[in-house]
This record gives sequence, C-alpha cells and structure tokens, in this order.
Amino acid sequence: MALNLTMQAVVYSGTPYNVSVMDVPRPTILNHTDAIVRITTAAICGSDLHMYHGVQGGTPPWVMGHEALGWISEVGDAVSSLSVGDYVVIPDNVATGHLNMHPPEVDSFGTGAGLGGLQAEYARVPFADNSLIPVPLTANTTNSTIERDYMTVSDIFATGWSALTYSGFEPGDSVAVFGAGPVGLLAAYSAILRGASRVYSIDHVPMRLERVASIGAIPVNFNETDPVEHIMSLEPNGVTRAVDCVGMEAVNRDGRIQEDIVLQNMIGVAASQGGLGQIGVFMAQANSSGAPLGSTLSPNITFPITEFFGKHLRYEAGIVDPKIVAPELVELIASGRARPGFITSEVISIDEAPQYYQRFDRHEEIKVYIQFP
Repeated sequence: MALNLTMQAVVYSGTPYNVSVMDVPRPTILNHTDAIVRITTAAICGSDLHMYHGVQGGTPPWVMGHEALGWISEVGDAVSSLSVGDYVVIPDNVATGHLNMHPPEVDSFGTGAGLGGLQAEYARVPFADNSLIPVPLTANTTNSTIERDYMTVSDIFATGWSALTYSGFEPGDSVAVFGAGPVGLLAAYSAILRGASRVYSIDHVPMRLERVASIGAIPVNFNETDPVEHIMSLEPNGVTRAVDCVGMEAVNRDGRIQEDIVLQNMIGVAASQGGLGQIGVFMAQANSSGAPLGSTLSPNITFPITEFFGKHLRYEAGIVDPKIVAPELVELIASGRARPGFITSEVISIDEAPQYYQRFDRHEEIKVYIQFP
C-alpha cells in the first residue's frame, strides 16, 4: 500500500510578514538514531516572529516552529530507550550525538543538529534517545489542556524557568520580569512557584497584563508609567532579580524599537548585589535571503557599565537547553503543581496559521496552539 509521502506544514519562503500552509515532503528515518514523531500539538512562539519579520534566518524556504509534542511513529534500529507509541515532547534544542568535554554552545532551535520546523504533521528527531522528553501517560495525559501544559516544556516554560536561574534567583527574592508574552508570563509564573516574595511584570499589552495579574504578579504598563520609577517607588532598594524576556525587538513607550531599553531598565531597578538574567533573543545578523531586514537591528547595544559595576551585579544570558530542566518541569506538571497552559489564548487548525501569525504579531493573542487531528 502506498504511503502518503507529504504532510502539511507552515512555511516561510523569504517574504517578511508572510507564511503559507503547504504540502512538503514527510520526513523519514535517515540515521539509525532517528525517530519520527507524529505531532499532535505545536505552537507559534515569539521567537518565530524574528523570522516572520525578516530579521533572522538563513536560506528559505523552511518550515516554521520549534515547539511540539506528539507520538513516536517510527524509530531507527539504534534507538534503545524509546518505542513506537511513546508520548514525547520535542525540545527546541536537540542532542548533538557527541560527548562534550567542554560546555557546548547551545544551538539556536536545534537547526544545526538537523531538527526541522515543528509546525507540521511530522518531525524527524535526530539522536532521539538523548533528545526527546518522555511524558508520563495517565488517564488525563491526552486531555488537550494537559497536553498544552506539557508542550510548554519544549521551550517557553523551560526558558522562563531558566531566566530566573540565570539571574541567581533564590526563594524570597523580589523579581522584575520585562515582557509578558508567553515566556515572560511563564518566567513570572516560575518565580511565584519558586517562592518569590514579589513579582513585577512589565509590558504594554493590556491582555497580557491582565493575564499576569491573574497569577498574582504585579502588572506595570510602561506606556502609562516609567517602569524604573514606578518599581523603585515600591521597592526603594530595588528588586533582587530582573530578567529580560523580550530581546532585540524591544520597543520603548513611543512604540519604536530600542534594543537596549530592557537592559537599561533592568540595571535601573536592580538592587545592589542583585542579578540579571537575559533570555530574550539577541541574534542580530547581516541581511540574507531569508532575513532581508537583518541589518535593521544592531548586534551591539549601549551598556550602563558604571551603574552595573557600582551595584556589583551579576549578568547571565543565552539560549536555554530545555533538556536540562525538563525532568523537574515534567514532574511539576504531572503532580498538578504547575499548569503552565494558562497562557493559552487560542487553539487553531494548521490551515488558520497564517491568520494567527498576523494576530499574534499584532498582540491580539497571548499564545496560539496548533492542534492536529
């Protein structure tokens, strides 16, 4: 019997602000260590917008997306710890298949290791034994709400969680989270789960600020007030930790991109001997066929070194590897102690993806999930 050798996927072809749903070749096992995953839920991420805006990427076309989970439909004959039918999260950074004698450079969304886009019906995952994150099967696991909880482990929950760790967070700390998109919401949520004394969330989108208030964080609208002055009026000594969940396309209160605005504000609100964690993406690049507007963003920003030095601050930044924190996060979800799917604003079919990229880009959605039959 002939197999269907194509699948539907969301594809970017090099034209900014434009994606299409197309039939593309369905992935197959290429190496003995591969697995094929039939995706049941994928998502649109804020990081996808850098490609959508034409400021990041290589040679088009490519399948979009780096967040997904589903069922293993096929495994290579060298895969030993996973089987057909296992329910798994695909992390946005997959394993490299090599023993690292030195700390590895974390790849951007797994592309260097051969992970294709995940807004598609199927995905080939290289080095599956060390890449895929098993999800415990229970009577409620395949409930669509629980599935969306687990899917956040692929990137945004792991990233929000790690932003706090980068900052040096300890229970009892006060925290300012810049950005209340999906990652910023989950950074604030993580701070609450981990015992923060107070959590401030800085954004300008009312729907996001309402959502963050619903979990007990304190919303700060930077269109209505200077966030540094406002937070310092409530925290005269500053907050212990500040995290950047926005990155290189951050805007100021005039609505213009100002790449350094979040860093300036983080240092401004940080207490002496506090810490900064930055996971908002800074990956400015030269123009390319896939990123014709790449050079519109600067690879360098101003840094208030005098204030940073005088406050004796620590600063850690970089792309997060979800596999490191996945066991802890999966357990939090499985036990019912964490429900990160609260960020959901819409669940769509893949045919609706181009329309919802536009809505997500206009901040009319918080988190959009793509559900497959």
